Amino acid sequence: MYKRILLAYDGSAPGQQALLDSREIAQWSQAELTLIAVMPLPIVTMGPEGGVYDDSLEESEKQRYQAILDAGLRRLKEAGMSARGEVVKGDPVRELARTASRIGADLIVVGHRHLDGWAARWWQGSVSKALIEHAPCSVLVVITH
Repeated sequence: MYKRILLAYDGSAPGQQALLDSREIAQWSQAELTLIAVMPLPIVTMGPEGGVYDDSLEESEKQRYQAILDAGLRRLKEAGMSARGEVVKGDPVRELARTASRIGADLIVVGHRHLDGWAARWWQGSVSKALIEHAPCSVLVVITH
């Protein structure tokens, strides 16, 4: 049975479905639920060669991710669940694995939407696929179409 569940939450349709599924699992197992919003480093693209870090974007992005996280926490509270949450900055796979280790999570829940076309899958990669390789615990991938 799961005692601590970590949910990667971004407010997207797959994230919303993952929120619903993690809520049900947490209720069933009476687990603690933690939501995390992973904010990527604010990079300004300079072209195909790369980009540069722009700290002036950081505060507005942090506020945006905090609003997304707060909305998820509010939905859980309205459903009678208590949860805590935090916004972290960095690579999603690394931050999810690090946070799961830090809080002693038994399960990480992530949403996943199938990408159209091989180019989109190749370019964007899959956080859920990479997370399975790096997670310190079980991973539940909630798929939406």
